[in-house]
Amino acid sequence: MKIVQMSDALANKIAAGEVVERPASVVKELVENSIDANSTWIKVDIKEAGLEEIKVTDNGDGMSEEDSERAFLPHATSKIRNESDLFHVKTLGFRGEALASIASVSKLTVKSSEGDKAGIQLILEGGKIIDKKKSDARRGTEITVNDLFFNTPARLKYMKSLHTELGHITDLLNRLALSHPNIRFEATHNGKGLFKTAGTGDLLQVISQVYGMNVAKNMLMVKEENLDFHIEGFIAKPEITRASRNYISTIINGRYIKSIPLNQAIIRGYHTLLPIGRSPIVVLSINMDPILVDVNVHPTKLEVRFSKDKELYTQIEELIRHKFRELTLIPEMTETSKPKPKEKSYQHSMDFNSSSSVIESNDSVRESIGNWSKPAEVEADALGDNLAPTNSSSPKEDIITSYEVNKDEIKDECKNEELSFKNVSKQRVPMMYPIGQLQGTYILAQNENGLYMIDQHAAQERIKYEFFRDKLGKPANELQELLLPMTFEFSKQESLFIEQYKEEMEKVGIFFEAFGNQTYIIRSHPNWFPNGFEEEVIREMVEQIMNEEKINVESIREDAAILMSCKRSIKANHYLNQDEMFRLLEDLRNTTDPFTCPHGRPIIVHFSTYELEKMFKRVM
Repeated sequence: MKIVQMSDALANKIAAGEVVERPASVVKELVENSIDANSTWIKVDIKEAGLEEIKVTDNGDGMSEEDSERAFLPHATSKIRNESDLFHVKTLGFRGEALASIASVSKLTVKSSEGDKAGIQLILEGGKIIDKKKSDARRGTEITVNDLFFNTPARLKYMKSLHTELGHITDLLNRLALSHPNIRFEATHNGKGLFKTAGTGDLLQVISQVYGMNVAKNMLMVKEENLDFHIEGFIAKPEITRASRNYISTIINGRYIKSIPLNQAIIRGYHTLLPIGRSPIVVLSINMDPILVDVNVHPTKLEVRFSKDKELYTQIEELIRHKFRELTLIPEMTETSKPKPKEKSYQHSMDFNSSSSVIESNDSVRESIGNWSKPAEVEADALGDNLAPTNSSSPKEDIITSYEVNKDEIKDECKNEELSFKNVSKQRVPMMYPIGQLQGTYILAQNENGLYMIDQHAAQERIKYEFFRDKLGKPANELQELLLPMTFEFSKQESLFIEQYKEEMEKVGIFFEAFGNQTYIIRSHPNWFPNGFEEEVIREMVEQIMNEEKINVESIREDAAILMSCKRSIKANHYLNQDEMFRLLEDLRNTTDPFTCPHGRPIIVHFSTYELEKMFKRVM
């Protein structure tokens, strides 16, 4: 006989592999049961990130002696009676697998009472009841899980560090608290306070406790209701962003879920208000008829399926867009956004007025260079060699740099060099001579091969990106001391990772000093940090640690170079004179990859002479 029926113990261990992935999975199932039991107070006590002990205590409805024993049987549930109930699920737990699965891979104790009556205490090991006795009459339930995976040691090798596992638990409790602001949550780890909410029903107060006061002050309330959906929650102003989408919390009928399409709808709602690669902080609670959502598509119930998904995504997108249309989105001058006192300057500090910038209007340049639309007027390299940077008193943006130009030297170079297209054709971008500008945004240039249109913003993004990338690529390991320290507020989960990876952070020049509850100060930073973007770079480092459990300095420098190139480049509707356009094109020709901006947009479009002649019927 080849086919046999598995024992209940073996089947429960297999089910545990789906339901109990890590200690946070146990916390999730137990706390969700407490929520379903109408609890108004839930306490979670953790030892050694849950691997040693997880205790969940509530003041909910409790269980009778009979129900306590049945609760640990396979497929036991108080929430489903028949098949039709699966299409009207209003509770968080319903599959009847959680308690049996948890008990099968741990040593578990449960105490429960329905109120005035004496309660019951059960002790289970490996899923089997080994002791039963009376307990006190405190209303509610207390479940203690010890030695998780004691009988499946292979599972333990997949566990991450204690800080990582504790981070997952903290993140889970954050989501549950955001999903149920009317419940008072408490959590401890090894006897120390970890997390606490007031349970007043004020979602904004919970957001403040999870993400900090500064985030809470920059949240906007959104609310909308139609026949199918009731949407309510808070969205962050566009200037409050993070590097990952983990700060978007979507809650369906009280259940926190992960949904890529929902996240995308939220991002679309922000449209162009978000910087590239950044995500907002959002907490959206969506209530609908249970028949419109299928929560039975994933063992951990984190993923769901909607029957009116397109309508929901459209409603969310329009709700967020409409909210921003109502507002004047000028950031308030908060403490973190006020101009900082001038920092000490060092020799290695970044100088944005570099030779990669565009020439400022200069009469001597214009006189010597002449009309650049005439192809053989001057050799570009001669121009580049004879431009020396100088300080500018012009009030223009710092992307424009003035130059001192020696007219005689340029004229001599022009006489000595015979420019021909044959000589420059080996370069990746041919010599181009500007003839004007279109709408202050696109440079029009020509050569013997035809007409070129150049996106000036994208072009200078590429120029500055390569300049900053080289500058940040191998900076000196020097620190820049700050006259006033920078102050950061972090969530509990972020704080845990900061404490775990403090040594790694210090190796790259970031020294966090604790300054109160989840608040840190920084008194210095590496001198390669771009001026004005210090806070963004530091937060990106913290988020990278949380996502990758390591710091990739090269990646952060790359992101910083892209950020600076975009911020410091010419924008649309910025009119340039002939000299400025010529210098911009020459700087572009000298870049490594002059065809796209750092974000992948094309820089140059070419119209060949033949195509132009065809358009005007000069050739048939």
